[in-house]
Amino acid sequence: MNLFFKEYKTLFLAQFIQFVIILSILWLAGYRNLTIIFYAIFLCLVVFVLFCFYYYQTRKVYYKRLEKPFQTLDESYSKTNANPIAQMFDKRIVEQYRYYKEEMNELKAQQDHHRKFMDQWVHQMKTPLSVIELTAETVDEPQSSDLRAESDRLKEGLHTILYMSRLRTIEQDFHVKEIELYQLVQEVTKAQKRFFIRNQVYPKMVMEQQGIHIKSDEKWLYFIMSQLINNGVKYSTGKSSTIEISVYQKKKEVILEIRDYGVGIPTKDFRRLFEPFFTGENGRKNRESTGMGLYLAKEALDFLEHNIEFDSEVGVGTSFRIIFSETQNLTRL
Repeated sequence: MNLFFKEYKTLFLAQFIQFVIILSILWLAGYRNLTIIFYAIFLCLVVFVLFCFYYYQTRKVYYKRLEKPFQTLDESYSKTNANPIAQMFDKRIVEQYRYYKEEMNELKAQQDHHRKFMDQWVHQMKTPLSVIELTAETVDEPQSSDLRAESDRLKEGLHTILYMSRLRTIEQDFHVKEIELYQLVQEVTKAQKRFFIRNQVYPKMVMEQQGIHIKSDEKWLYFIMSQLINNGVKYSTGKSSTIEISVYQKKKEVILEIRDYGVGIPTKDFRRLFEPFFTGENGRKNRESTGMGLYLAKEALDFLEHNIEFDSEVGVGTSFRIIFSETQNLTRL
């Protein structure tokens, strides 16, 4: 109703002005029979009101549809009524929806093509990386260590690209199962041993108790832990020789904590820490930083319904905590 009055307020004003003009002409012409004049105006008003009422009733669905936002895209195909304006409105909405779907399907096809290409490219790059690692074994030091360091950097970059591509379809690319956290941490640290030695920063396990299990996706959790440990080592180099990896229970939660004693994160960077491509003050000093590791970790943890917290102090260090709550069906064996 409000939209109807807004649309035709000028018509109501024009009708009022028309009545005033007619009254003025009759009055100036010397016609003084007010009963007849007001009776004629009353009849005109009745006809006008009836017309407006009929016009609104025949277009009520149309106005209500315009006033109420669509809840689903399928509402684009709903019909209003048979008047020409409503029919044309329905036609244009359907055309716009079809155009939108075509654009979305085209963009989705391009994204799928790009993702498949990136996945294939990443897998193809693993072969030359393996050749580089084999070659490094036949080369004397320090060239061998340099080759392995560069191959590790390439491998880390390829893994980031691969998981960035997988993030778009994470709902089709995860498998929840029971995981023994200590064992998974050992697998991650074992895979990173050359990285630890190269940076002279070594992990220290702090376990309150053995056999703590959680339910999560092992592949994604492995990647997330690798990113957090990698960051801890990277920003501890030259300042500290240890990062601590703790697994403990607090009330009904299991917490995996990765603490370093490195440079720390400036307070001004806290708000944007999990944004894509944000490297922050420390990242700008470290040219290897891409700003994607923490973003991917946060997005994956949100999907898996795990929480992540952190605290940091410049010059003291940083602590990241992954929290597995009771809602993830935690079990301690």
